[in-house]
Amino acid sequence: MTLNVAVQMDPIESISIKGDTTFALMLECQARGHGLSYYTPNTMAMRDRKVFASVAPVEVRDVDGDHFSMGEFERRDLSEFDAILMRQDPPFDMHYISATHMLEHIHPKTLVVNDPVHVRNAPEKLFVMNFPDLMPPTLITRDRGEIEAFREEFGDIVMKPLYGHGGGAVFRLTRTDLNFGSLYDLFSVTFREPWVVQRFLPEVKDGDKRILLVDGEFAGAVNRVPAENDLRSNMVRGGAAQATDLSAREREICDRLGPALKERGFLLVGIDVIGGNLTEINVTSPTGVRAVKKLGGPDAAAMVWDRIEAVRKER
Repeated sequence: MTLNVAVQMDPIESISIKGDTTFALMLECQARGHGLSYYTPNTMAMRDRKVFASVAPVEVRDVDGDHFSMGEFERRDLSEFDAILMRQDPPFDMHYISATHMLEHIHPKTLVVNDPVHVRNAPEKLFVMNFPDLMPPTLITRDRGEIEAFREEFGDIVMKPLYGHGGGAVFRLTRTDLNFGSLYDLFSVTFREPWVVQRFLPEVKDGDKRILLVDGEFAGAVNRVPAENDLRSNMVRGGAAQATDLSAREREICDRLGPALKERGFLLVGIDVIGGNLTEINVTSPTGVRAVKKLGGPDAAAMVWDRIEAVRKER
């Protein structure tokens, strides 16, 4: 089966191919002989319920500094494609949400990965709240009184923006930290939406495990250890990737999440687990595929394409 595939992503010239999951998916797509095209979401347009974009054929190669060649851009009806990978990075803002509304008009006739309706309806730091028994104590609010009461109860807390990504604006506050008032004021003027407040997990020093699931099934894991003197373990923030296995608790988490992910059409998901506590379910543009494979784990990109091909064949 040969598919005609388009990838909706950030500018391809700006990605770092060493750890970019979108690039890994594109390499696997091309290796299987599928037609591969590229566009950015800012070129999308919708008229009379038809969705268009400025699309170009693209060829990719795993060569740093020379990782793609591109043909001419032309206006294309996105419903002409068999599959579209929605892979632009967050922030999950109105620009992102608007793209999901447009792609909703062509899915599932054109298979959009991940399902744009459920991506929109399952924001990563809110969807995870469906599984409170798997999580550390977590509060979603921008109310100062609620945060102060939570801080008094747990002492050591983390505050982060609800729709943030990549470890940006993640802060740890102790019970007596004098920066709380200033940080609250800063968040108040920077973010209109509520924030995430969680009990600090000291186990983060041993790593924040990124676990990949493909169509609800375990597809590899990598342990991300924070750099010295940094709270954040994200690899884009200097976290070090280590090979890892799943604990019994982590397998329990995967088993619990799997049916809910599959039901929502999430073909590729990355969950974050610290000390046996589920902290996020990443569905917008999850990463970790190249790191897992490099450390000897499964080839999640191949698993994703196996599933895409199977879905297209069924339809």
